[in-house]
Amino acid sequence: MRFVVVTGMSGGGKSTALKMLEDLGFYCVDNLPVPLIEKFVELIATPDSEITKVALGLDVRADQPFGDVQKTLEKLQRDGYSFEILFMNASDAVLVKRYKETRRIHPLSPDGRIEDGVKHERKILNDIQKKADYVLDTSNLLTRELKEEMDRIFIKNEEYNSLMVTILSFGFKNGIPADADLVFDVRFLPNPFYIDELKHKTGNDKEVQDYVMSFPEAGDFMDKLIDMLDFLIPNYVKEGKYQLVVGIGCTGGQHRSVTLANELYACMKDHGNYGMKLYHRDVKKGV
Repeated sequence: MRFVVVTGMSGGGKSTALKMLEDLGFYCVDNLPVPLIEKFVELIATPDSEITKVALGLDVRADQPFGDVQKTLEKLQRDGYSFEILFMNASDAVLVKRYKETRRIHPLSPDGRIEDGVKHERKILNDIQKKADYVLDTSNLLTRELKEEMDRIFIKNEEYNSLMVTILSFGFKNGIPADADLVFDVRFLPNPFYIDELKHKTGNDKEVQDYVMSFPEAGDFMDKLIDMLDFLIPNYVKEGKYQLVVGIGCTGGQHRSVTLANELYACMKDHGNYGMKLYHRDVKKGV
């Protein structure tokens, strides 16, 4: 039997993950009272049970200490039950924004500020996050992208590192992305903007791609960048990093940076057992 415990920050996507697991054939139960968890596991683990895949949703509630949940999980492990932990996460800013948009009350700050509840919850969940087998940060994930990550873990059963790499193209004239971890400037390459037939196209068009990549410097840059990322990413994984944003910038964010971001994504997407997404921030501005 495959047994998955789904937990994480309130607003991080636990309910969505459980729905997706249900679509994948898991028998899903959400927020059992702590005293019933052990009995539930005993029942579904009986040899004659027809249930082969189970997902149990657990989160912080004001009416039951999460420490009791952790003690119950530890006891299950001592009793020989094996399970995986999926931790749904998001940045504090995104969690606050989601709560404000939905006008929901945070379970740990019913009469106070959402920010205080988020900080308190993160402190409570710190230990179980460290023990998690998979950590999915949904701060910048579309529902489709989350489903792809869930499929990788629970359908394809790929070896998984809880790192999401975002390749982000941008234009320096619109500012460096605040969430970029690594920033690379490709303004050393000739600019297609000054060629009439390419000016109003973007790095998503083959003509622009062929022009930019026709220069040997573009290929050399790509080889060196891939080599650097192949070195850095495993070390980021080792340090427990969950999000890596690689920014590639040119002047306007429409030609050179888009081309090289596309090229980098195509080369890197099958390089390792981590998630990868591509985003062009400024590609539609001014074209």
